[in-house]
Parts: sequence; structure tokens; C-alpha cells
Amino acid sequence: MTYEVVFRGMNAGSSSLELTSENNGQWRYVSRNNARGIFRLALPGEIRQTSIFTIDDGGIKPLHYLADDGTKSTAKDIQLDFDWAGGKIRGVAEERRVELALPEGLQDGMSVQIALMHALLRGESPRGFSLIDKDAIKEYLYAAEPPVRLRTVAGELDTAVWSSRRPNSNRITRVWYAPSLGYLPVQAERRKGDTVEWSMRLKTWRR
Repeated sequence: MTYEVVFRGMNAGSSSLELTSENNGQWRYVSRNNARGIFRLALPGEIRQTSIFTIDDGGIKPLHYLADDGTKSTAKDIQLDFDWAGGKIRGVAEERRVELALPEGLQDGMSVQIALMHALLRGESPRGFSLIDKDAIKEYLYAAEPPVRLRTVAGELDTAVWSSRRPNSNRITRVWYAPSLGYLPVQAERRKGDTVEWSMRLKTWRR
């Protein structure tokens, strides 16, 4: 799936998402973001995030998370390992060592997208998720909003709209999911108050 990214009203580049099944029962979810035009001055390389996870009766369990800003420097890179048996998260985030207790249900910044889609496919309505953000665990509130019918590259689709935010924050992220496409995200945006900071719309997709 590829998306067109708009930042503060300007075409900033493209983003792609790819979900693949591994031979060992694990799943790999990869995001690639490439800047366009003047935005390449600030983001010259491909920004990549990868989550490797498993799915069981308890839901999504991340095993490894990687983030690379596309440069030779490691100042913004992240590598985290989830030791569920030992109850620990270990790794490095922006050159700082990370070792934290691993609470049940914790997600990384990529696996949380799959966790929500998985819950929606099961007919569930989650109220929130705990996320590891660099070297800190943060709580995010999730809420269903009124459904919207959208015109997309896949035709006119009924979508389920979900929002997420930190408690007491005026930043809110909304994602439009298409139930007819297995809850594939077809549109997303983040607002700070009334200002749209960035938005994404589905450009190409395939099963």
C-alpha cells in the first residue's frame, strides 16, 4: 500500500506499508517514508520502521522494533527487543540504553496499527493501548467516531473512523479504515487543535 503525504498543505512525499508473513509464524510490518521536493533537504534518506510480531489468542505481541532515519548517523535510530518470557524490553533508542519492565499488551509504534485492525476484525472496540516511545511507555486513548463514506482509489467505501491521542493532549490522530477491505487504512490525518499537521490518502494498494 502506498499513500500520498501532505504536510501543512504541501505535497511532502510518499509513505508505504507492507505486511508479510514469515516462515516461522512471525509477521513483519514495514513502513517506508520518502520525502519529495524541498522536504528532501530536511529528510534526504528513506525513513524506515519495522515491527516483527506474533499473533496469538491474546492479540498482537511485538518481538522486535527497528527505526532508521535513513542516514549514516545512529543519533535517531531505535532498536528494541521484547522479551515476553522475561518481562523486559531491552535495546537502544537514539543512542540511549533501554531496559524497562514489559507490561502485558504493550505495542510499538507500528504493531499498534495491526493491533487495532486485529481488534476491529474481531468485533472489539478497544479504548486504548500502551506504547513504547523511544525509552518511555506512554498511554494512548482510542475512540470510535461516526462512520464516513469516502471516495478512494478503490472506489467509494464505507469507513470506520478511529481517533487516538494522549490524555490531556490537543493533538489527535484520525484514521479511516475500510471494513470491506479487511479494515485497510485508506486515509489518516493528525491535527493540533484545528490545524491539520499532516494527512495521508491511499494512492495504490494490493492484497
